Amino acid sequence: MPFAQEDLEQLRRLIREEVDARLPAGTVRYDLELRDRILRVEEELKHQRELMEQGFRLMDKRFEEMREDMNKRFEQVDKRLEQVEKRFEQVDKRFEEMREDMNKRFEQVDKRFEQVEKRFELVDKRFEQMDKRFEQIIEYSEKRFAQIDTRFERLTERIDRFMRWSFALTLTVGGLVVATIKYLP
Repeated sequence: MPFAQEDLEQLRRLIREEVDARLPAGTVRYDLELRDRILRVEEELKHQRELMEQGFRLMDKRFEEMREDMNKRFEQVDKRLEQVEKRFEQVDKRFEEMREDMNKRFEQVDKRFEQVEKRFELVDKRFEQMDKRFEQIIEYSEKRFAQIDTRFERLTERIDRFMRWSFALTLTVGGLVVATIKYLP
């Protein structure tokens, strides 16, 4: 934030008053050095203000460039949207043509379906025979799965028993090792 000219003058006045109040009256040389330093500080402050103003001008320029760039991009997006709308119109025409063509084909397909229905009646009879065979296979599979389930249950029980024994053995050996270490001299 740049300092206004009034702020700079007030700052100079306050610095001079403070310096005059703290310095002894007889030190002219010191007073000249101090005033020289004050002038350098004031020049540096002026330079800082100019740099800040320059930075703000550059930022304004950058924002303006960004705004122009965004406007160009929005124009490009608008053009693309117009192209997309044209493509949608073309697609709508194609869909209309396809719908008409499909209606004709569906009429042909309907005729074929009537022929196929007659064939399906024959196939239905064969499927009934296959259904009976599948029912037999399903019954057999269910029996086999039941056998496998009982085997898994037995295996699970054995593993559980093994885990309990292993855990108990580990705790016992651990307790013995700790007791042995604790009571050995």
